[in-house]
Formats: sequence, structure tokens, C-alpha cells
Amino acid sequence: MTETVPTGSPISQSVGGRVELAPEAFPADSPFANEDLRPVPVSERKWTTYNFAALWISMAHCIPSWTLASGLVALGMDWKQAVFTIALANIIVLLPMLATGHAGPKYGIPFPVLARASFGLRGANIPALIRAAVACGWFGIQTWIGGSGIFALGSKLTGGHWENAGKIAGNPWPLWLCFLLFWALQIAIIYRGMDFLRHFENWAAPFVIAGALVLLIWIAVKADGFGALLDQPSKLGWGPDFWPVFFPSLMGMIGFWATLSLNIPDFTRFGASQKAQTWGQSLGLPTTMTLFAVLAVLVTSGSEVVYGEAIWDPVALAAKADNAFGLLFALIIVLVATISVNIAANVVSPAYDLSNLAPKFINFRTGALITGVVGILIFPWKLISTPEFYIFTWLGVVGGLLGTVAGILIADYWIVRRTVLHLADLYTPGGRYWYTNGWNWRAIVAFVVGGLLAVGGSYSGVGADGKKTGPFPTDGLIPFLKPLADYGWAVGLSASLLLYIALMLPKGREQEGIAA
Repeated sequence: MTETVPTGSPISQSVGGRVELAPEAFPADSPFANEDLRPVPVSERKWTTYNFAALWISMAHCIPSWTLASGLVALGMDWKQAVFTIALANIIVLLPMLATGHAGPKYGIPFPVLARASFGLRGANIPALIRAAVACGWFGIQTWIGGSGIFALGSKLTGGHWENAGKIAGNPWPLWLCFLLFWALQIAIIYRGMDFLRHFENWAAPFVIAGALVLLIWIAVKADGFGALLDQPSKLGWGPDFWPVFFPSLMGMIGFWATLSLNIPDFTRFGASQKAQTWGQSLGLPTTMTLFAVLAVLVTSGSEVVYGEAIWDPVALAAKADNAFGLLFALIIVLVATISVNIAANVVSPAYDLSNLAPKFINFRTGALITGVVGILIFPWKLISTPEFYIFTWLGVVGGLLGTVAGILIADYWIVRRTVLHLADLYTPGGRYWYTNGWNWRAIVAFVVGGLLAVGGSYSGVGADGKKTGPFPTDGLIPFLKPLADYGWAVGLSASLLLYIALMLPKGREQEGIAA
């Protein structure tokens, strides 16, 4: 559909198919350009297979990842079905992750700049701001979870004095202090830049793994085995009762990392090669998530033997340690694990996305600071207290929309353009990605239609008391789309991908969108 070798802008081609702009070719005076959005020079693309694997190990080893299996067991699965669902979901989500990540090592560009090729220089702000909104929300919530974990363990160390401290807005003041200190520590780390983040993730990954294994050994010794949880049969079986639970659960597990499948170029742009990002992500994501699910099941099963109840929350379990050293060790593990995932998954992306909104006024560090401020202003403690709103209204809807964006990006980069991008035009008004005043209406139409199919059928379940468990109608916002609601991410991705290809076919035979 398009030419296979970029022409026009002066570029240099290096070994391994990595492309960079000659210094004089970058339109630094463009309103769509700044140093943080500029393509990373080949000489600065240094991330290795280990760096990417360590990144994923650090991100996967967090408190929400640990408790994923508990949600599936609560739905009636046995531990083997839960681990299988988690493993399959992460293998599936790895595919779009690798597809969108390809542009990073090849061109050195972040996610919002890659989105300009399909949405247009101005239109790219739509997917960028959607992604940023989700990240800001997750940053605030993860920060509150991390701060709460520090508070819980710290209160144990102080003999419960923190819990009895004076309250501010309904919470003990040490909890607010833990939250704010944890917030400041994360901002300080990301303010040092991406290279510092790479070093942090490198040592955080093995440290957190070691901590999880120590927790496993500790509970195994106390329990003298792993208890009855491993022998608990599935309440669903493998028959007709299993599949109606399995597919929505699979979409939920995919949605856990669906956000990163969009903005993974923010990291792969620093990759030393395609091999580094491909093998690093393949070794780091599905294996780590599966291993972590198995560890969670084993440790929780042991806790059932020791304490008479299944304790899925690792912070609550660590708080039962009967010595100061054990509590301090657990505190450090919680701190490092939460910081590593929160910074990488929820600060890097909005920092670039917000920079893309106003490149001349917002750089990477300013974007990171804005993310941190928004993460407080959304009142994450209130979102946690009303999970129906957060899960059904925000994550459910936005998750479907993110799948829609992923479909457009993959279709444009792999099928329409065959991985060929013209770097200078990604920053230049009036270039081949300018479309109509910076907007590609074809991408907008594909996004709207795919998004409607993905989230239009959103519905609320009915609890045992006969009341709705969410804000949507029980028969769906658009009733005839309700059957698609449980598969929102997959529906949005496939629908937008196919529609975008159909709309761009005539344009692909022209000059990649120079004219509307």
C-alpha cells in the first residue's frame, strides 16, 4: 500500500534496521516538537533484553497482581483454572504489546508521536489523553495502596499507635503522611529521567522476586505444607458453567495490562534492537505474571493452614510477622514493588502524553509532575471506597476504548504503512500526517464505531439483595450490544482494526495522507 523505504527527509540507516533523523532534519521550531518527544538517537538506544525483562518483572510484582488469582477463585475457579486464565491472558496481551512496541527501537519515538501517523498531529491527543487519564487514576490509586501498606506495617511496628492517632478527613494523620511521602518519593525518582528508571528497575526486579520467595518459604515452614486450598475443587468444572465465567474473566485479565500495550513504545524507543524488546517482553511478562499467580496461590493456601483463613493480601499477611526484622523487610518489599510498577506503568506514559498536548510548554518532567498532582486531585481514597464506580464506569469503559485505539495503531503501522514512517513529517504541520488540519477523520470514525461496539452494551449485574452492582442499566446502555460488553477490549480492537483498514485502503494507494 505504501513505499517500503522512507524517502524525502534526510535520514541515516543503521545496522539492524534502526532509523534516525539527521540533526538538521528535526523541525525543532515546530509547535509539535520538543526534546522529550524527539526521536531517540541510535547511540542512546541502550536497553537490553535484561532491561526489558526486568521492567516487566518489576511491574508484574505488585499487590494487585498478587491478588488477581483470588478474584478468579472467588468466582468459583480452582487454582489451576485461575492460573491458566492469567497465563493465557498475558500471552494474548503480549501480541499487541510486541506489535506496537516495534516502532520504538526502529524509530525511537514515544506512543503519542506514533499515534500521529494514524490520528494526525492534532488528533493524536485523543488517544494520548485517554491513556493519560487512566494512568493518572492508576497512579493515585497505587500510591494510596502503597501508602496504606506502609501505614499498616508501620502501625504494627509502633504497636498500633498509628491507628489511634488523630484523624484528618476520617483517616489517621500518619496514613496521610505515608501517602504524601510515598507520592514525593515516586516523583523524585521519575524526575531523574528514564535512564535512572532503567537502573532502578534493574535492581528492583530481583529484589522483589527474592522477597516473594522469602514469603513463600516463611509460610511453608509455619504451615508445614500448603493446605487445603490446593485441593479445593472447581465450583464451575470445565463444562457449560465454566465458559460464561472464563471469557469475561479473560478480558478482565487482558485489561490489566491493556494500557501498556498502547504506550509500550515509550520504553521500547530506548531499545538496543528489536530482539531486545521482543525477547525481553516475552520472557518478562507472561512468565512473571504466571509465576506470581502460582506464588500467590501457594502462599495463600499456607496462610489458611496457619491462621485459619485464606489471606490473599500480602500486606495483611506480612503484618502477622512476629518480629521487627520481618516487618521491616516486608515494608521495604512493599515499597520497592509498588514504586517500580507505579512509576513505569502510570507516570511515564502521561508524562509523554501531556507533553504531546503542548510540547512547547510541557516537557517530560513537567508532565510527570502534573500526573502526580492529578493523581491526588482525583481523591483516590474515594475511588477505592466506591469500586463499582471505578471498575464499571472508568476502567470498564476506558479499557474498551484503549483496545479500540490499539486496533487502529496496529492496523496503521503494520498493514497500511508496512512499518514505514517518515520521521520529520510526524512533527511537521502540512506534512503527510497532517490530513485535514491535523485530524485524520478515518481514524476518528474507526475509533467511534469500535468504541461504541466495545462499551455500548455496558451493563450492571444484580446483587443478592436485588440491587444493581454498578451504574449502568441491567439490560445495557444499548441493549442489543449487551452480548459484546464482556468482550469489550477484543471487540474494540478487532472492529477498529478492520474498519480503519477499509477506510484507509484508497488513501494507502495515494501518498499516506498528505491531502484529506
